[in-house]
Amino acid sequence: MKRRTDSKGSPGGGPYSCIRKPELLAPAGEYEGLVGAVAAGADAVYLGGERFGARAYARNFTQEELIRGIRFAHLHGVRIYLTLNTMIKEREYPELSDMLAPLDRAGLDGIIVQDRGVGKLVRECFPRVRIHASTQMAVTGVYGARWLKERGIVRVVPARELSLKELSVIRREAGVEIEAFIHGAMCYSYSGLCLYSSMLGGRSGNRGRCAGPCRLPYQVEGETGKGNAPAYPLSLRDMCTLPILDRIVRSGAVDSLKIEGRMKDPVYTAGVTAVYRRAVDRICEDPEAPWVPAEEDLDTLKGLYLRTDLCEGYYERHNGPSMITGSTPGYVGSDEEIKRRTAGRYLSAESRPRLGVRVCLTAKTGEPLTLSLERTAQRGERDERGGVAVTVTGPAVEPASRHAAERGQLMAQLDRFGGSDYRPEAIDVDLSENAFVPAAAVNALRRQACDELTERILSAWEADR
Repeated sequence: MKRRTDSKGSPGGGPYSCIRKPELLAPAGEYEGLVGAVAAGADAVYLGGERFGARAYARNFTQEELIRGIRFAHLHGVRIYLTLNTMIKEREYPELSDMLAPLDRAGLDGIIVQDRGVGKLVRECFPRVRIHASTQMAVTGVYGARWLKERGIVRVVPARELSLKELSVIRREAGVEIEAFIHGAMCYSYSGLCLYSSMLGGRSGNRGRCAGPCRLPYQVEGETGKGNAPAYPLSLRDMCTLPILDRIVRSGAVDSLKIEGRMKDPVYTAGVTAVYRRAVDRICEDPEAPWVPAEEDLDTLKGLYLRTDLCEGYYERHNGPSMITGSTPGYVGSDEEIKRRTAGRYLSAESRPRLGVRVCLTAKTGEPLTLSLERTAQRGERDERGGVAVTVTGPAVEPASRHAAERGQLMAQLDRFGGSDYRPEAIDVDLSENAFVPAAAVNALRRQACDELTERILSAWEADR
């Protein structure tokens, strides 16, 4: 099965002409966000269920939505990772296991864990699911990464405070996949391991209920500023690595480029994903070319979620006052025009992701009415496989007593796939003269063929799991 991230290269370096195209990993706090991320070009999406994730106050997915989301994503060649990145209490393990069993059957691709006990449960009970170590595990070096790899972890999200050079060493010497944040909110605390929220208000970040005390205003002793106004000494600027994305991609150190934002709305998810999708593709298409981000893309990122300013994280620097918002709150609004354009482009009914199909209807008098759908390969799609096809048959075609079917009318009917996951790329009708073809029979065959093609594509994904 060919997917966008299959290109090869040498981890940790090598000629630019051999760089691997990293996975682009988008967040989804609700089902619409998943659809937007897929439409905008994500290779994978991470999301949370109603329990055990580090974003308890996101809308999150019901169990039914998780299963539906897995099927939708796989149909479009996108992987799904479930966040189980909180500490689990002993009495909760049976409930956790019951929650995971149907998701494993649905084909869940990976689970992001903080609790090593959860990793052990997944490894023993659901061996087909890949285990990723959350950034809350605070992996900061080769030995920690190796230790996790020996225990079945295939991917590590290291501490966010590591430099690109440090990530390269872990990737090369530990031989484990690296997933790293490239955009979004940053914690003041060391790699998100914060106890301040639970100390201040009884809401633990390690149980997914962080109250965000670092975003609050404080009076700073000794500061006599204007009117003794409150300051924001703990509020970090949002990360934006678009200006240095070429160096991150070319390093070969990062296998998955992760966008933060499960608490943000679907428009933000789609817009940020689309910007980084274009950037990654452009960098990998011509690795030797100088990299300068498009001003329009920078404006889009700033307009989708306005903060006082942005920073590039820790990739090429250490701590410093320039990473703090300082005298103003972190979030100051959004550009409604940019959000409106983004929603229309990626979240409208017309922009819903659909797979191209070749449609063939055969209506020969005295023979069964037959409809075939073949998945067509489209350049640039995440999963470029073509040739997956199904054929369904209906009742025998009878001679028309009054109105014979017309080829143009049947082609127009076959061109309407409504709210399905498919769009016709080519339509062919083989029709006998004076044949009677009921519209209801054609519609029924089209729905049946869509259902069977979906199952065929999902079965191929499962076989490649």
